[in-house]
Amino acid sequence: MNIMNNILITGNQGYIGPALVAILKEQYPSSTVTGLDTGFFESRPTIQRAYPQILPDYQMVGDVRQLDASVLSGFDAVIHLAAISNDPMGETFSDVTKQINLEASKDLARRAKMSGVKRFVFASSCSVYGASDDNAFVNEESPLVPVTTYAKSKVLMEKYLSSLASPDFQVVCLRFATACGASSRLRLDLVLNDFVYTALTSNKIKILSDGSPWRPLIDTQDMSRALIWACYKYSDSALPFLAVNVGRNDNNFRISELAECVASQLPRTQIVLNKDASPDKRSYKVDFNRFKQLAGADVPQMCITQSISQLIDCIEPMLSQGGGTQMNDYKRLHILKGLIEAKHLDSCLYWNRSPAV
Repeated sequence: MNIMNNILITGNQGYIGPALVAILKEQYPSSTVTGLDTGFFESRPTIQRAYPQILPDYQMVGDVRQLDASVLSGFDAVIHLAAISNDPMGETFSDVTKQINLEASKDLARRAKMSGVKRFVFASSCSVYGASDDNAFVNEESPLVPVTTYAKSKVLMEKYLSSLASPDFQVVCLRFATACGASSRLRLDLVLNDFVYTALTSNKIKILSDGSPWRPLIDTQDMSRALIWACYKYSDSALPFLAVNVGRNDNNFRISELAECVASQLPRTQIVLNKDASPDKRSYKVDFNRFKQLAGADVPQMCITQSISQLIDCIEPMLSQGGGTQMNDYKRLHILKGLIEAKHLDSCLYWNRSPAV
């Protein structure tokens, strides 16, 4: 097992970060965890009573595009989550996505290596596969055919990291399935979370496509456990660079099937398909067997039914409280546009004021 006493998590105030910090502090209480975040979404916590936050030992506020090299001194590992983190945001802020997800991330990794960091864990995505044959599984040897700015940034970053990796600077790229599940910083711009929220508030799920595209799903808790595995447990000095799909084979669903899973737990739900919609090019059915072989007991545990149940438990108290119930309040693109309109951020997503922490 790797000895990692000092861990830096970038983007820790996003959707995945709170679960990651909580599980990491539980499993490795002697580790010192430092968060680094811009604070874009700091003001959007989910109801605290239901999902209390476990904070890192130290919190830094900063933009990965503007980091001083000294910030990375003394860390054993970096878990890099900070990114413009879905396709709609990536297309709306395409230049910024390239700056943050690629150029600044490359600089972060390079500086981490120069500072003596031993392990760099990168949150990549199965979206790197783009589009695949309708019923064929893709695996780590399949062609990478990203179709969005976000996915392209992940492919290029993986390529750079593979050139930077060495026995003294091991890199693990986790190609995550589509994120879902409860969080103390909930997102409703993710497909399963969207479906649960709209089913609860309107008894209806409107699918914008014909429902046929494939998506693999992974819960926030399982993403967190995989990141911790990559940081602490994976070790192969002969293979300093690893890129691996992370998810469960039985969590591959067509979008229409995903809606049916939600409706099975919320039976009054009506599913509406848009049969006239243009085909969604983003469709991939992913093989996760390699991660299963590598991670053993650390493979994802949460089935889709459990994720849906926890989402219901997370969202229902928010609705009953009568506040913070607008869906757009939990959509990242809407939040960023609101900060720009209020002149807190400029068009390149730099702060015009100091963020609240």
